[in-house]
Amino acid sequence: MNRIVVALLLSLALSLPLLAQSSSSGTSGSTQAAQTAGPESISEPIPAPTSTNFWDGDDPNVVNLVTHPFANKKYVERLTGPIKSRLNELDEITNTNRDQIKDVDARATKGLQLASEKVSLADQHSADANTKAQSAQSAATQASTHVAHVEQLVGNLDQYKGTAQTEIRFRPGQSVLSKQAKDALDEMAASLKDQRSYIIEVRGYSAGSSRAATANSQKMADSVVRYLVLSHNIPVYRVYELSMGNMPVEGTAAKRTSGGRVEVSVMKNDMVAQQ
Repeated sequence: MNRIVVALLLSLALSLPLLAQSSSSGTSGSTQAAQTAGPESISEPIPAPTSTNFWDGDDPNVVNLVTHPFANKKYVERLTGPIKSRLNELDEITNTNRDQIKDVDARATKGLQLASEKVSLADQHSADANTKAQSAQSAATQASTHVAHVEQLVGNLDQYKGTAQTEIRFRPGQSVLSKQAKDALDEMAASLKDQRSYIIEVRGYSAGSSRAATANSQKMADSVVRYLVLSHNIPVYRVYELSMGNMPVEGTAAKRTSGGRVEVSVMKNDMVAQQ
């Protein structure tokens, strides 16, 4: 029995250096892991082992050798517990960072999409504004052309030229139209049917004293105008009537007419009629 105890003690004595070296390497590995974790991720460093020798405060005997902390599971868990805790903390920080990165990426993608939509909308508004500007320019050009046309038309309103002249003669002191006078007026009015841009000038001349001649020339001119309006539906606003009395007839070198006469002149505005 003594031999067995001595052999056991000798084998344990030989294995003590190896166990001490293994404990030292394990402790230094834990310390290095705590140092490489980084101050930003780990709030507190892993505490270093407090043992000073192999026996860790126990008496060097056979019982303590068998039940030494290096052979105890709880001792191993006590040493590796802080490391596992720090590893779990690093995993949580990594997961948080990953979630934050995903959130930033999602918001950036959404912001880029919104910016692209706004750019497309701005391009569409710009195209619409360009189209409206072109339409406005076209409308302005048309309006300018129309104004120029109207100005030309207004400028040509009084550009009338005589195209036909009919002379109606009356007996002295008479104002009734003869058949020959009516035929002449019928021929003249027929050429004006469905015509526009014309006026009829009716000038009456009569012999006699100034007042009597004016009254008589008025009656003869009224007979002509009445016949044109009632028989041929000539608009009254197209007829201009003048009572010339005993004034000399144009082109007679100041000779006065010996009887009553009415000159009917048709004047047309060909420039307005062509518009």
